[in-house]
Parts: sequence; structure tokens; C-alpha cells
Amino acid sequence: MLGETLRFAQNDTVEKPFNGVTYNLNYMKELEGKGAIVTGGSVGIGAAIALDLARNGAHVAINYRKHADEANKIVEEIKKLGRKGLAVQADVAKSADAEQMVQSALKEFGHLDILVNNAGINQDSVVWKMTEDQWDNVMAINLKGCFNYIHAVAQLFKNQNSGKIINITSINGLRGKFGQSNYSASKAGIIGLTKSVARELGKFSVNVNAVAPGLIETDMVVNAPEEVKQKALAEIVLGRIGKPDEVAWVVSFLASDKARHITGEVIKVDGGQYI
Repeated sequence: MLGETLRFAQNDTVEKPFNGVTYNLNYMKELEGKGAIVTGGSVGIGAAIALDLARNGAHVAINYRKHADEANKIVEEIKKLGRKGLAVQADVAKSADAEQMVQSALKEFGHLDILVNNAGINQDSVVWKMTEDQWDNVMAINLKGCFNYIHAVAQLFKNQNSGKIINITSINGLRGKFGQSNYSASKAGIIGLTKSVARELGKFSVNVNAVAPGLIETDMVVNAPEEVKQKALAEIVLGRIGKPDEVAWVVSFLASDKARHITGEVIKVDGGQYI
């Protein structure tokens, strides 16, 4: 499985751990010259999204709080694809940081067209043991952070009469999960936020959608106890854990003109984990 090859158009070749299959993906540069922000873009799903947007032609800015080295590596990969890349140290929970990052991306790219709210954390506990700090920390990053960046781009997208906003939620925001009342509530809040903002910005030709991953092969999942992984795997109809790229492909589609008549939707990428 490891070291499998994904082949892209124009002789691009990327080594990826995939399911024993070589996927031939035709990158048509549908996001050519677009400016994008991806929060939490230094690792995991966020990094995959940032790179996939760049492969489709976008210039990409990512934020980080602690993972400076990882963020700089992603920016280098973006630049190798012939796109502009920018890493900004910014706390998504702080509105001033969000505003500053938007201005930095505008200065670097000349315009901004795509926002992907991906940054998120979990601090799990059953509700009777959960601390106020655990609740507040998750809400601040996952839900308030999403609001902060939407607020920072809303007037810009409204004025330019275009824009794509994609918020990363979770299937646990749709169904809830034992031991994750804070995380599930924050992700459910993102869904409500997505639908409300879609209504508010739709008349300005701004599309606002959410993507709800299920179990995805990130470092957190890889390092989880085997018993936990097997229990989650048993829920998945397709019988395998998803890959970060499989989330990224849906995000890139929603960021493209092919999705121009889709707004206010929540698209699950979960292999049938929650049907």
C-alpha cells in the first residue's frame, strides 16, 4: 500500500500511500491563478487540501500556530508546483489574526477567491468529566475560528461578487459521538453557520459549503489504539480508512466553477461510515 503512485496530468507524479491502485488524475488547472487560504494547512487534511488546490492552479496561503517547520515545507511544495505559497503564524481563535492573514494573502496574491476553514482540535471527555476549558478551547478553534475567517472575507467576497467558502466539519457533527460533546457540538455549529452564511452571501454569487469527513488516515488516527481503529473501521461500508487526498479532491471540486450551482450543502467523505 505504501509508496503507491498517483499520476497527474502534464507528467506530474506524486508518491502517495494508496489502496493498491494507481489513480490517473487529470489536473486541468481549473483554479488557475485563484488565491486561496487554508486554515490548519500545515499538516493532515489541511496540508492535502493546500497541495491539491495548488495542483489545480491556485496560489495558497496557510496558517499555523506551532507547526512552523511543517508549514514551511508545505509552502515549498506549493512553490515547486509553480504557485505562490505563503505561511502565516495566526491563531484562528483571534479575529485580529484572521483579518491580518487575509490582508497578507491579498498583498501576496493580489486577490482572494477561496477560503477553506479546516483548522480544528479535539479535547475528548465524557460530559460529566469535561472541564470548562476543554469546552471553550474546542469551541474557540473549531467554531469561532471558522466564523473569524468568514467574517474577514465576507465583505471582500460580497464586493467582488464572487468567492468560494468551504468549511470542514465532521460526520460527528451530524450524528454526535460518545466522549465528544464539545467536538460534535462545534462541528454541528459549523453546519449551521455554513447554511446561514450560504443564505446571506448567495445573492452575491458566493458559494458556501461544508465537507464532513469520517475516519481519515491522519497522524491522530494512525497513532490511535488498534481497538479504537477497528471499531471505527467496522462502521465503514467501503471497508477502509479514508485518505486526506480524498477529502482534498472534494474541496477542490467545491472551489471550482463546476460547483457554481451548489451552496449550503454538507458533503460527507466517509466511505459510508454514517448513512
